[in-house]
Parts: sequence; structure tokens; C-alpha cells
Amino acid sequence: MKLILRIISALVITATALLVVMLLLPGEKVAGLAADQIEAQTGRKLTFGGKVSFTLWPVLGVKSDRVAFSNAEWAGPEPLLTAERLTIGISASDLLRGKLRVTEVSAVLPHLNLSERADGLGNWVLESAADSTGEGAASPVAPENQEAVLPISIEKLTLTGASLRYRPHGGEPIEMSSVDMVLQWPDPSGTVNVDLTLRPAGEPLQIKAELGTFAAFLGGAVSSVGASVEAEGGLLRFDGRADLTGAATGRVTAKTSDTGAFLAAFGQTGLSLPKGLGQELTIGADATYTADGRVALRDMELDLDGNILTGAVDVALADVPQFTAQLDGGHLTIPGLATDVDGAASEGSAASAGWSQEPIDASALALANGTASLSFDSLSVAGYELGVSQLALSLERSRAVLKLQPAALFGGQVQGQLVANNRNGFSSGGQLSYNGIRLEKALGQMAGYDRLNGEALGELDFLASGNSQDALMRSLSGKGWVEVGKGFFSGFDLEALMRSGQGNGGSTLFDQLTGSFTIDQGNLRNDDLLVSLKGIRADGAGRIGLGAQDLDYLFTPTISGLNGGAGLSIPVAITGPWADPKIRPDLAKALQPEIDDAEQLAKDRLREKLSQELETEIAPEQDMNEVIRDRIEQEAKDQLLRLLGAD
Repeated sequence: MKLILRIISALVITATALLVVMLLLPGEKVAGLAADQIEAQTGRKLTFGGKVSFTLWPVLGVKSDRVAFSNAEWAGPEPLLTAERLTIGISASDLLRGKLRVTEVSAVLPHLNLSERADGLGNWVLESAADSTGEGAASPVAPENQEAVLPISIEKLTLTGASLRYRPHGGEPIEMSSVDMVLQWPDPSGTVNVDLTLRPAGEPLQIKAELGTFAAFLGGAVSSVGASVEAEGGLLRFDGRADLTGAATGRVTAKTSDTGAFLAAFGQTGLSLPKGLGQELTIGADATYTADGRVALRDMELDLDGNILTGAVDVALADVPQFTAQLDGGHLTIPGLATDVDGAASEGSAASAGWSQEPIDASALALANGTASLSFDSLSVAGYELGVSQLALSLERSRAVLKLQPAALFGGQVQGQLVANNRNGFSSGGQLSYNGIRLEKALGQMAGYDRLNGEALGELDFLASGNSQDALMRSLSGKGWVEVGKGFFSGFDLEALMRSGQGNGGSTLFDQLTGSFTIDQGNLRNDDLLVSLKGIRADGAGRIGLGAQDLDYLFTPTISGLNGGAGLSIPVAITGPWADPKIRPDLAKALQPEIDDAEQLAKDRLREKLSQELETEIAPEQDMNEVIRDRIEQEAKDQLLRLLGAD
């Protein structure tokens, strides 16, 4: 809006200066007199590279080729305005009555060179030569020609094939070409109507505007403004008040059917918005824009593909924009970011390929600084379902912090923060606490493993650095703990494994699961896993390679002994890659506690005990190792494979 208003005002002021004297005398005398008068009035030089002549058809008026209007001294040597041809049409009937009414000013291939200095003054603001030297006001017309000056007004200004260059102080130049404009100003004290076509990215951008009391607006007064911007895929409308500095306040509305195409017309190419984030959008807000580049939106309602958000946004425009936003939403869904959650397991089965080594592009973290808060009743995104939640995002110098205050997720609540930092290479970390989390939902959606059921609480701290997913996972460090009440493993029956003929129909019911862990260089270490169920406990300890995607873990189920005696433990070693782990019961460790100096007595006692525990008769001539191996090894292997999701 600021740029458009300055372009329009610069064009009108410049055209007016050219008209003041060009129509006073015919022929070549017009050129010399016009140049003297305009230089006296504005301190700028007007030069004509071609002949100045009257026209009778199709318009009564004056024309000249290769016209140039000089710049302010501080703005450099390049002219403020050049045109290959300038044609001025006048009303013959009004001229006969002593009034000069300009019906049309037409410029072919004009070029406008706009710039600002440090105090905000634009080079299109015209001063007399006397004013600029401090000598007081001077008459723009020589005394002998004073009576020849007629009152002038412009009814229509037409630019064809125009180009412009705008250099804000301290900012990057903005250049445009193939600009067409029609400005109609029938009443000098009334409203101007502007029809402007810009092509900043090749495709036409149509701007239609109405500026009330335009003469006062050019003098610096605040005037009413109504403007619409139309391009392929959308329409933007502003109704309010503005002044020549670009400061404005009013109501902004916009509607797009293809947001990507609409933004491409402004030069913002390559932007692809997912469904749910504004492929089609509607917005309405009370807007305020200040001359120092600050935008405030209040009473805002935003519709992004059916997702309704309300709230307020403040943006300070700069090389790195600064933003503050507070948004509230109802039931939000972003199907454009959906992932195939059911495919997570298949992705996990292909884990032998390792983590991705593709470089992570986190450059977007440097695009802006600011804070934003978002509250909603529900959110469905990328296969995840969040309930009533409050999120807060802060972004500062390529470091983003997302705070969960809390977030309702996986049937429970997660509280804490996640950090992404790209200041000196990429790193990520977090500090989270959670409770009421349904493990079958969390592990199913994040890892494709839904066989562990229960409600968990715990804490997790982690930190990773690297420019790829593989580097992040191999550098991962942290700690945490987890506690689960009553739950079950589906597809794995520990009681059937440990007690012949008994079980829970293919599931392991447990009363409690607890454990803590540390993470260093991508290796998770746990020494205190405990799973408690009726008459059986299972301990676990070892290493899980989160970076290398491998395992070195010992899982030890123990049956309680009879009459308080020692129980039978069958350690199971799980080693190798995630995609193909080796699962081996350690029978030597299972038998070792039962061997004493009286070998035969020990064998007899062991045979009796195993017969009771396995609920099968073991004959003296049978090899106990063979019996145990036949009874345990295959079942342990099958059920633990099912536990790991490799059935």
C-alpha cells in the first residue's frame, strides 16, 4: 500500500509540474519557457529531446518526444522521470473561456526513479529553487508572463509500458516493468480513481483504488482510501484512511481460491501450502500500518481450508521481521500433512538401511523472530490426534522453542518444551514430562509397535546435534524414566513360556512395569527394567543402539519357587540389528544355580523341580538339557519375536 500510494503521488506531482507551463505558448517557445518556469518553481530541470508541437487530432493538445525531468540534488544524477513521448490533451471549449482543462496526459514508455533519504523525504517532493537555498519564495513565472498563467487541473493520466525503480533508505531497491496505469481525476477537489497493472513476477497484478480529497492527500493530509488487489487465485481489499507516507488504518479482507498462485503474482514463488494451512483462505481484520513498517491486525478471523482461527497479530517489517501472535482455534485438521501411520511398522522393518543421511535444511528458522501462542480444542495432523492444548512458540536468531502448556496427546498429557537450534549447525533437544499416556497409541504412531498396552507416566530429557537424521541419532544423549501400571503385551505369553499348560491366550498381563535409562552417543542403557506379574517377574538390562539400530540386551524371566524356595530363571539374550535380532535362551545360566558338589543328587533334585515347574514327567534316562531346550527354546524364540513385532 505504501509503495502504491507513493508511486501514484509521484506520478501526479511530476505530471502537474510539467503541465504548469507547457501549454502557455505554442511550438518551440514552449520548451524553453517551460524549462525556465519549472526550474524556478521546483529547482529541477526539464529537458526535451524532441520537437514540442501542438496536435489537433485525435486530441487537441501538445506532444513532445524524449522528455526528462531532473532529480533532487541528493538523489543522484539519474532523472526522476523520463518518457519516450508525452502527449497532453486539453478542452478547446474551456480554453476559449480562459480556463485550461486538461482532459488527458499520456506517457509512452515512461521510467520513474523514486528514492528516499534518511529523514524519509522522497525525491518526488518538489521545492522551489529559492526555497531550497533559503532565499524565500520566488515566483515561478517571469513577471511579463504572469497574466498568461491559467488555472490547471488534470482529468486523466495514462501510462503505457512504464517502468520504475524505488529505493527506500537503507533497503534493497525494488524494480518493476511493464506497468500500466489509468488515473482519473475529474474534480480537482474530489476523488481520484486509479486502475494500475503491475507485473512483479510476470503475471498481471490488477490494482483498483479510490482516494478521496486527492489534492489534500498530495499535500500530506489523511484521506479515505479504498483499494482492491486482484490476481490469479485471489482478491485483497482495503477500506480505510491513509496518508502520503503510507501510514494507513482500516479493514482488510482477502479471499483466495489458490493461495500459492496468488502469492506468486507478488513474486513469492515456490510456496506450496498443505491442505489445512491455507490452500484456500479467507481473512478479515482491522489493520493498522505505520510509516516505520509496523502492521497490527486486530479482531482477526482467519479461515484456512475450513480451519477457523481468531486472534491478533503484530508484525514489524524489517530485514528479519519481528512478530507477535495470539491465536485461538476450535477443531482443527491438517490432512495435507498426513502420514501413513500403518506404514510405520514396514518402515521399521526396513531399518537395516539405517537413518537418513540427507542434509537437514533448517534455514527457515532464520526468516523471522518473535513469539506466537496457539490454543485449540482439537488438532488432527500427520496421523496424530491432540485434544485441548496450549502451545507457545518463540523464535530468536535461528533458535525455536515450542512449549507444551500442556498438550493433550495419546490419551494423556505432555508438558515441557522442544528446541530446534540452527545457530552453529543444527541441534535439537527437549525436556518433557508425561502422564496418562496410552503406550499402544504412542508407540504405535511413533514406532509402528502397538503390542505394549498400558498407561504410562515419566520424564525424558534429550539432546542431539548434527546435520542429518543419522548424525542426530548417533549423537543422542539424555536420560529418563517410565512407570506403567497394569497392562499387557499382546502376541507374547510369558506365563505360557514359563508354565506348561498355563497362559493368557497369547498375551502377558502384568501388574507393573518400571525402568530408567540414560542415553550417551546414541546408546540407551537400562539396568533396572522390572515387569511384575502373578508369580513371575522379569528383569532386563543392557544396551539399545538408537543410532546404530542394534541391540545387546538380557531379559530374565523368573518363576517363584515352591514354598518360598529359589525360583527358576531363564535368561534370554537379544542381540544384533533391529531388523533381524538373534534371540537365544541362556540355558547354562538357568542350570548353574542348581549344580552342587553332589552331582547326582543335584540332578535328581533339579529333575524333580523341573518336572513340577514344567508340569511334565522327566525320566531319569532323559537328557535334561535336551528336555529344557525342546520345551523352552523354540517357544521363547517364537514369543519374543512376536514381542518385537517380527512375526
